[in-house]
Amino acid sequence: MFGLEALDLARIQFGFTISFHIIFPAITIGLASYLAVLEGLWLKTGQEVYRDLYHFWAKIFAVNFGMGVVSGLVMAYQFGTNWSAFSDFAGAITGPLLTYEVLTAFFLEAGFLGVMLFGWNRVGPGLHFFSTVMVAVGTLISTFWILASNSWMHTPQGFEIIDGRVIPLDWFAVVFNPSFPYRLAHTATAAFLSTAFFVGASAAWHLLRGRDNPAIRKMLSMAMWMALIVAPIQAVIGDFHGLNTLKYQPAKIAAIEGHWENQGDEPTPLILFGWPDMEREETRFKIEIPALGSLILTHSLDKQVPALKEFAKEDRPNSTVVFWTFRVMVGIGMLMILTGLWALWLRARGKLFQARPFLHLAVWMGPSGIIALLAGWYTTEIGRQPWVVYGLMRTADASSGHSFAQMSLTLGLFVVVYFALFGAGIGYMLRLVRKGPITDEGREVAVGGPGQKRTPSRPFSAAEEDFDDGDTDLPAGRS
Repeated sequence: MFGLEALDLARIQFGFTISFHIIFPAITIGLASYLAVLEGLWLKTGQEVYRDLYHFWAKIFAVNFGMGVVSGLVMAYQFGTNWSAFSDFAGAITGPLLTYEVLTAFFLEAGFLGVMLFGWNRVGPGLHFFSTVMVAVGTLISTFWILASNSWMHTPQGFEIIDGRVIPLDWFAVVFNPSFPYRLAHTATAAFLSTAFFVGASAAWHLLRGRDNPAIRKMLSMAMWMALIVAPIQAVIGDFHGLNTLKYQPAKIAAIEGHWENQGDEPTPLILFGWPDMEREETRFKIEIPALGSLILTHSLDKQVPALKEFAKEDRPNSTVVFWTFRVMVGIGMLMILTGLWALWLRARGKLFQARPFLHLAVWMGPSGIIALLAGWYTTEIGRQPWVVYGLMRTADASSGHSFAQMSLTLGLFVVVYFALFGAGIGYMLRLVRKGPITDEGREVAVGGPGQKRTPSRPFSAAEEDFDDGDTDLPAGRS
């Protein structure tokens, strides 16, 4: 069907499940840190607006965290079910790294999550704030180990191969492999930006509908400060990441640039737009700027960027795909920077909360961080092909060898279940966003305790709502 084989379906299945999964950790990482900042500001200033925002976003965090855990479990099982040859080859590296993530990050999050979500009126302010901080730290530790494992697959080092299996020799070299620092910084920053624009879009949506209060304004203000400061930093990190990729994965850079061959000693042009044709070995309909490719990628005008024709056909990534996923990521990044600058200009004029064209843009930018994150992830992972462990094991040799019928059935089931389950979860989360933070005017005290409405039983219960207009199921403050 469509020229696809069982291996292609296995790759599509993994890509599909990780595309859903990556959304939730990205928002979890950003929201956990945002909640820690909100609670810290409330403790420092005593301003109730920070408390109101904490309770509002804690509910959304709880839903997001639950979906992230569920979708993450599937990823681990796929290594054994669909990619058993890879697990047999590299399990001595990836297995311990994922175990360290569980032993450090997951246990840390699990240990303090209950206090964070349900302990507002049950523990002291200091312990509750400490719990929130620990959950935020746990999300970042989780990012550390996951990116260490994945980065090793891109730039493997610190090992030797014995009897067809990778054996670790130097764990420091394994973890801190050449691409790891750049990919860790790039991914974590992307998570913060994704959350900032999600928060900003939520505030802008309420402002456009006439709901203007201090909590909504604070949401938008904090989100736009984050965009203004962090989006340019992300661009700088991306530049360093690109230089690292050029050094260790030059074929990926050539595919991203849609660059097929160099002309004599001329510097490499930058192709803005075009259509890389893998069969014809050229980028059709291209619009390019002379020498700019060399300037951006080598920071000089006398060095050339490696071209795709310098690599064997079987070693070339799919330039048609990564050429465009990369441009989607960069284009959205530029829009983020412009949004932050526009917000600064409006802030200086005292019109940040009234400028409707800007508020409409902020709403449309709500999913931009997630879209850019997914586009960047596709660029990284598809650009690594045809290798599953770069230079060591090809993707074609890593699969479990299931039949086309088996992969078709499981892929179909994944699509149906994921859209039903996580579609409902995302819809519920958006309903929470639409409700907005509850301020003092409509608040009732939630006592909690045995037999009460707020008795916790699971993380999702931290987000229970009936969505009536008068629903104010939030605690009034600390006892």
